[in-house]
Amino acid sequence: MQETDPTYAPSLDHSEHAESDTAPSLSTHTLRRLLYLAFVILAVMLLILLPPYISVNRYQRRIATSISDSLGRPVHLDRVSLNLLPLPGFTLENFVVDEDPAFGSEPVIRANSVRATLRLSSLWSRRVEFSTISFTEPSVNLVHTAAGKWNLESILLHAAHISAAPTAQRKAGPAPRFPYIEATGARLNLKLDREKSPISLTEADFALWLPDPQQWHLRLSARPARTDTDVSDTGTLELEGTLGRAASLDQVPISLRGEWRNAPLGGASRLLLGRDAGIRGEMLLTANAQGTVSNSNVQARLRLTDTRRADFVPAQPMDIDLQCLGSATADFHSFQDLRCSWPPAGSSDAPIVALTGTLPDLRNPKSADLQIGTPGLPAATLLEWLRVASARVPADISAAGALTGNLSYAPASPGTLPWRGELLLSNASLINPHAGPTSLVSGDVALRSTTAPAPKTPQTKHRKPAPPTADGFQLEPVSLALGGKDPATLEGHLDAAGCTFHLTGMASTARLIALATALPQLGDGLAEVLPTNRATGPYRIDLTATRPWGQPQTWTDTSPRPPVPRPHR
Repeated sequence: MQETDPTYAPSLDHSEHAESDTAPSLSTHTLRRLLYLAFVILAVMLLILLPPYISVNRYQRRIATSISDSLGRPVHLDRVSLNLLPLPGFTLENFVVDEDPAFGSEPVIRANSVRATLRLSSLWSRRVEFSTISFTEPSVNLVHTAAGKWNLESILLHAAHISAAPTAQRKAGPAPRFPYIEATGARLNLKLDREKSPISLTEADFALWLPDPQQWHLRLSARPARTDTDVSDTGTLELEGTLGRAASLDQVPISLRGEWRNAPLGGASRLLLGRDAGIRGEMLLTANAQGTVSNSNVQARLRLTDTRRADFVPAQPMDIDLQCLGSATADFHSFQDLRCSWPPAGSSDAPIVALTGTLPDLRNPKSADLQIGTPGLPAATLLEWLRVASARVPADISAAGALTGNLSYAPASPGTLPWRGELLLSNASLINPHAGPTSLVSGDVALRSTTAPAPKTPQTKHRKPAPPTADGFQLEPVSLALGGKDPATLEGHLDAAGCTFHLTGMASTARLIALATALPQLGDGLAEVLPTNRATGPYRIDLTATRPWGQPQTWTDTSPRPPVPRPHR
C-alpha cells in the first residue's frame, strides 16, 4: 500500500484558516436594497430642504390669471410657495377674488391661505391639474339684490361653460379634472344690496366636487350667527345636494336637502327676530327641494319639542309636528300651492290643523294669502295649550267640546284685521270644581268675522260699488250658568285695536269668580268691580270689559243698583 504523505493534513488546516480569515462579501440583492434606501433618504431630505430655496413667485401672475379665467373674476394673491410634502402643491397667501362692481366693492372671497395640491398623473399629459384646493378660514360675501340677483350667479354660470372631467377620474383625459374644493372655518356673510345683514354663517365647513360632467355636488355645515345680539347657541345648519349645468341660474337643476337641528327656540327666535320671543324648547327643521332654481317642489317638516313660555314650566309642554308641501318659484322668492298639516299627512294621530295658501313674496310675509282650518279640535287640547301659554290656568279646570271652522288671512288696509272666517265650539263645557260640578258654559260658542259697509259712492255705468271690508270678529251670545235662574249672556267683539266683552244677566259672586279663575284672560280685573254691598247672589249684572292690544283690561259696572231704603219718619 502507498504511504500517506505526512505533510498533506497540515496543508488542509491552513486552507481552512485562510477561508475563515477572509471578510464576507455583500450579495447583489442586499446592495440594491441599500441603494434604494439611500435614494429614499436623499429624496426625503431634498423634499424637506429644497422648497425654501425654490422660488415660484415668477409663476404668481400666471397662477392668478389662470384662476381668474376659471372664475370670471379678477384674482389677486401676495405670495406663492412650493410644498413637496405630504403631496406636491402650492400655498397661495392673501388670496382675494374681486366682486362684480354691480354688487359692491368688497371682495367676494378673501382667504389668508389657500393650499392647491397637484395631480402628479397630470404632469405626464403636459397639463397642470390640482386634485384639491383647500381654503383655510375664508370670508365669503353672498350678495342678494332687491331685483332678486345673487353675486355668485356669474361665477356659477361661467364655471358651467368650462368643460371638466369628474373629480374622481383616475386618468387624465381631454378635459381637465375638476378639483375637490373645500373650506374649513369659513364665514359666510349675507348682504342685502350693499347693506350687510346681521345674520351670517360661522364655523362653516364646505366641500364642492364634480361627480358627473354635468353635475356638481356640494356639502355645507355651519352655525348660524347674528352680529347685533349676543346669542351663542343657535344649533347647526347642514345642506347637501347637487347642482346641474344650465344656460341661466333659474334653469339650474337642483336636488337639495337641508336640516337645522339642535336649535333652542330662544336662540332661534333671537337669530331670526333680533330679540327673545320668550319661548323655550328644541327645534328641528328639515327641507328638501327638487326641480330647478326657478321652479321646484319643496317639502319641509318642523318639529318643536317641549315648547313652553320662558317664565314658567307647565306640567305638560307642547309638542308640534308640522309638515308642509308646496312649489317654490321665482328663485325661491315665492311659494305657491302650500299645503301644511299638523300632524303630518299619513300619521296615525288625529288631524289637528290644516293650512293652505300662497306666499307671493317671501320678503313681504304680509303678502300671504292663507286659509287655516280644523276638522274637530278637542276643547281639552285647547285648554292644555292655554296652560302652556299662561301659568294662571288651574290644573283642575276641565273642558269638553270640539272646535271646527276655518280662518283666512289676506292683505288688508291699515286699521283692519287681515283675518276672516268662523270658529264654532260645539257642545262646549267648562267646569271649575271649586264652584260645583255644573259647567260654567252651556251650548255652543261661535266666533264669526264681521264686515263694515263700504263707503257710499255714486254709482255709474262704469263704476261698481266697493266690496265690504273686514272689520273684526264677533263673539256670538254665549249662555253662561252663573248661579241665576236664567243663564247669563256673554258677547264680544275683536278688531285691530283690541277686544271688548259684555256680560249681562243673573249671577252669583262665587260663579263669577269661578269663571274668572277658569279663564284668567277674560277675568282680568273682574273681581275689582264685583259689588261688595250685596249678598252673594244671585243678582243682576251688566259688566263691560275693554282691552286694547298690549294693555291691561278694564271692567266697568253699569248694573242696576238696588233702591236705597228711605228713612222712616
